[in-house]
Amino acid sequence: MTTQNQIDHPTSRPLALITGVGRTVGIGAGIARRLAASGWDIAFTYWTPYDERMTWGVEPGAADATETALIGYGAATAAIEADLTDPDTPARIFDEAERRLGEVTALVMCHCESVDSGLLDTTVESFDRHFAVNTRATWLLIREYGRRFRGVQGSGRIISLTSDHTVGNLPYGASKGALDRITLAAAHELAHLGVTANVINPGPVDTGWMSDEVRDAVLPRTPLGRLGTPQDTAHLVDFLCSPEGQWINAQLLMSNGGFA
Repeated sequence: MTTQNQIDHPTSRPLALITGVGRTVGIGAGIARRLAASGWDIAFTYWTPYDERMTWGVEPGAADATETALIGYGAATAAIEADLTDPDTPARIFDEAERRLGEVTALVMCHCESVDSGLLDTTVESFDRHFAVNTRATWLLIREYGRRFRGVQGSGRIISLTSDHTVGNLPYGASKGALDRITLAAAHELAHLGVTANVINPGPVDTGWMSDEVRDAVLPRTPLGRLGTPQDTAHLVDFLCSPEGQWINAQLLMSNGGFA
């Protein structure tokens, strides 16, 4: 849906690259809308074959609908379908985002592989896929960002979404734990660029994957008695990407309503 005018004449707005924006109800899409409303252009990735494997299925026209919403906030957009199991994909994502919209100022990683399994029933194939998407791709995206960033000192932002759920969800939680360490290392290793790097744990956010049983189990464990929403996470990302959020760095932030 990106127009030729957007490709040839990038706007003066900073560019956020957001991964994992496959569905309009997801956290990634909520973050994209919030940043677009705050004055950012948005490049985002999605991967339809992942949604096809999941219980919620593919949302027809989700990428176009997301672009339409972002354009409504004045953002230039680029939707990029991207298979993050391929180690060459992160460089291609940056190539495409830069070609169509310019240099990336903020990298926000919402992508994931998440298939429930425990210690005894996780397959090697599933374990490797989780680490390829959640861990290796995160490292490669951050590495690509660090190699290319030429922005104003102090303007760069790296944000990853994580989870501490490991029981019955071993490969997901373990690979997300490794993602934490990689992202937090970037705050120090990319300090010479003036880039901040933080991790957000949004807690249980129902974006269509929760059963009634899961909702009933989660609600009593949250002091406010409600589930998290994509907007809750998006507001924190918006703050971290703003000039006012510059002093928050190398942190694992719990944005989960006190879930315990």
